[in-house]
Amino acid sequence: MMQVRGFFRSLDIGLILLVVMLMMVSMLALYSASGQDTAMVLRQLMRYGLGFAVVLLIARMPPRILYAWAPYLYFLGLVLLILVAVAGEIRLGARRWLDLGFMSFQPSEIMKLALPMFLARYYSQESARNTKSVLIGLLLMGLPFVLVLKQPDLGTASLIAAAGFFVLWLAGVPFVWFAGLGTLLLASAPVLWHFLHEYQRQRILTLLDPQADPLGSGYHIIQSMIAIGSGGVMGKGWLQGTQARLDFIPESHTDFIFAVFAEEFGLAGEIVLLSLYLLVIGRGLIIAFENKDPFARILSGALSLTLFVYVFANMGMVSGILPVVGVPLPFISYGGTSMITLMATFGILMSVHAHRRINA
Repeated sequence: MMQVRGFFRSLDIGLILLVVMLMMVSMLALYSASGQDTAMVLRQLMRYGLGFAVVLLIARMPPRILYAWAPYLYFLGLVLLILVAVAGEIRLGARRWLDLGFMSFQPSEIMKLALPMFLARYYSQESARNTKSVLIGLLLMGLPFVLVLKQPDLGTASLIAAAGFFVLWLAGVPFVWFAGLGTLLLASAPVLWHFLHEYQRQRILTLLDPQADPLGSGYHIIQSMIAIGSGGVMGKGWLQGTQARLDFIPESHTDFIFAVFAEEFGLAGEIVLLSLYLLVIGRGLIIAFENKDPFARILSGALSLTLFVYVFANMGMVSGILPVVGVPLPFISYGGTSMITLMATFGILMSVHAHRRINA
């Protein structure tokens, strides 16, 4: 009993409260976006309950267990991604799921955690300042990135790449590598354009000019921007958003839920929501930099910074400054697999915090 009490006292209560507040925002937005569908809200609540069980399970594990599991999880993820490529379930033209009979899941979600874990382990042993170790790191990133991109799933592939690059940066890879890769990416853009699927090219063109096809490819963005703009400073009030209630916003309870929230709570609500995210990310970075263990510090720092990319990618696509890439709003959007992955991320931060004295 004393050990259990000690474990709960070692958790970061402030971080837990911040995530719970984001979940309360999700309940409010989801109830409105779903047309006051109580059953959907209860399903989301059950997922949060399952997610917190995952958090507590991972938080109990010392980071050395995550360190030991990292290579196995990474290679398991690669095998599952290859299985998806040859025998995955196809939905809406994308081959992203494995059908287990009683459930389907996306192996790419595993790689969101497995890649930063494996890279953090690698760079906790190897110097990040020599060419060989950087090339090995890029190879470890490139394999899952290409497999996920082929599904096609540009949004998840981008998040996996972002997590990998944050590990490289925190491990101390020289800046010249990032500058060189960025220059190479820009220079090869005309070639990469021809490898994009037609719908991906259309999303980029729509970003440049949504009005070119207002009833087709530009419809999502135009309706979303109308909702955000019509919210004004204080919003129209909870359950009073006309864009959501009249079904003008597509995917209003998943990827575009931020537009529903912005219409009803306005700029004031957006500032509160952004503040909650920044506090979660800031607390995650403090947990990372307080830890002396290289593996725990690199991993928790990279996961915290990747959460920023999640938020920026979703709000950017909903507000029309980034192409639509199908990234949910963390802790807010309705969903199962991605929610569990996020809660597992949260559990790793808790583990690093709870066991910080061991590594100090």
